[in-house]
Amino acid sequence: MGCNAVTVNVNGIPYLESKNVQVTTEAVNIAMGFRRIAPVGLFALRIATAIPDGTTGTLPVTLTLNGTARALTQLGGDAVTAAELVGTGVILVFNDLFNGVLQVVSPLTATA
Repeated sequence: MGCNAVTVNVNGIPYLESKNVQVTTEAVNIAMGFRRIAPVGLFALRIATAIPDGTTGTLPVTLTLNGTARALTQLGGDAVTAAELVGTGVILVFNDLFNGVLQVVSPLTATA
């Protein structure tokens, strides 16, 4: 579904904070609680709790907002993995609920 003349983040970029990190055999889930955000736009996510040491690095990362878990992806659609989301801090995420996109905009790992 294409978007024509969609205005995003009219009132600024929402700032969300993670509530907890849950590791299962299938994914690392970062819960953000309940918050009303625009269906299309950016949000800043403060990851308050690091993914635990010893977590399998190849596990995909999901974000849960308002009770719904969605896969966090990189440019190109590849899943963000536990190995790429190290420590705590703030990442910028693009959300497009209509097209099923939840994509990291900011770099995740240091580059040489």
